[in-house]
Amino acid sequence: MDWEKASDAYGKLIKDGNESMKVRATIELGKLSKDAPEAIIERIVPLLVNLLNLSTGGSQLLQEAAVFSLRSIAHRCDKFCICIGDGGAIPILMRLLLNSQGRFQRLVVKCLRELVICTPSNRIILARNGGLEPILNLMSSSSQYTKPYFAEILSSLTLLREVRRIIINVGGLLSLIECATIGMMVSRTRAAHALGLLGMTRRSRRLLVDLGVIPVLINLLREGDMPAKLVSGNALGIISSHLDYLRPIAQEGAIPIFAQLLEGSEHMGKEIAEDVFCILAVAEENAVAIAGHLVRILQGSNDEAKAAAADVLWDLSSYKHSISVVRASGAIPVLLELLQDGNADVREKASGAVAQLSYDEGDRGALAQAGIIPILMNLLREDSEELKDNAAEALINFSEDPLLRDMISGAFDIPSFRNIQDRLARVQSSDEHTVRSLRLMSIEQFTWDPQFACWGSFLLLSYTQDFSEKYWVIGYIFAGSYLPIFYILKSFNDVFLITS
Repeated sequence: MDWEKASDAYGKLIKDGNESMKVRATIELGKLSKDAPEAIIERIVPLLVNLLNLSTGGSQLLQEAAVFSLRSIAHRCDKFCICIGDGGAIPILMRLLLNSQGRFQRLVVKCLRELVICTPSNRIILARNGGLEPILNLMSSSSQYTKPYFAEILSSLTLLREVRRIIINVGGLLSLIECATIGMMVSRTRAAHALGLLGMTRRSRRLLVDLGVIPVLINLLREGDMPAKLVSGNALGIISSHLDYLRPIAQEGAIPIFAQLLEGSEHMGKEIAEDVFCILAVAEENAVAIAGHLVRILQGSNDEAKAAAADVLWDLSSYKHSISVVRASGAIPVLLELLQDGNADVREKASGAVAQLSYDEGDRGALAQAGIIPILMNLLREDSEELKDNAAEALINFSEDPLLRDMISGAFDIPSFRNIQDRLARVQSSDEHTVRSLRLMSIEQFTWDPQFACWGSFLLLSYTQDFSEKYWVIGYIFAGSYLPIFYILKSFNDVFLITS
């Protein structure tokens, strides 16, 4: 086809032809546009945008034909979407959307969806031309057929910070939650991403929970593809940052699903599952359920999953519940087996969990009864420094227990144990001095320099075991630090519980 001649002929037809000829030619143009050269498309787009205006003498049939062609062109690539958006089509399409119904409205919403879902500049044009509230209103009153298209437009708009800032005030949260349940998976994932970002604030988090966001996100975590699982899982981690929501999330069935994520092949999925487990386990009944899944994973054959599960058990070993959750779960014999037969990463994580368990008198007794002491002594001769440090830390705790001290007497004959013991003693002495110095400082001294305030609080956090004291320290971090919140969240799981 000679596209130059065809383009010139179409331009003359639009100028001088009758209505019926214009409609037929415009529809044919839409069908052929997938093969048209870029230069021809850029020349034709202004003509099509102009046909959208009834003031230019056209009819609704001609408008429909122009919308059809613009949608076909937009479907080709993002560059053409930008061309159409820059040509002024989006405000006109919004007016048509508000004043149309039936087949024509479906055609317009499909075209608008095509223009905004992958093109940031068009999303900005739509938002800044007052598009959010009309889209919300149309979505709430739309049919089952057109609602997914409105949902995709809305989820795309919420990628903009300025839209997320006002969506609560215009009553759009319920519609956004609905976006996570309908439409294409990529759109549902965008909606979950926006819900997670909105959940960072206390007011929004409470509103989202009241509107039913928890079962929606858990359902997406259950049935979504991997990107959807990662985003919805992360959003649930943020929502769970309030103590009131730990149990409802678990009661909706989140724990088994996160256990599946921990066992999966996606590295980020494992990290998200680890973090969420550490948050949910603050509630004792959640910790019991989580520990059961972790033990099952530790008994499996997936080494990466076993390392991740041992890492979570390491964290859970420090939690103060009415019972020793790790001991009650039957994890101790499994940990001992892993220390002897697991791969390097699994053994290091398992040794960390054992070292943490050795601080509790009851756990220490259970470990000794299971035969841990000779295993720990063997670990002192390993090449891995982390293994040796964790084993020595546990043995030192055993040596300070009057009932168990005699059982580890042989460790003092091992040079590496004596070296580690001396080093840990020096470190502990230095840390205790630092903590005493920090506790003598006033709040004004802490907050005078934001970076110093944050690191000083981190040091205090490292050496306070009581949860109430941890909460005070972390709350203080947010009061006196200007470090980005995600940096702090990455560093300490417990911070999630204080952002509320």
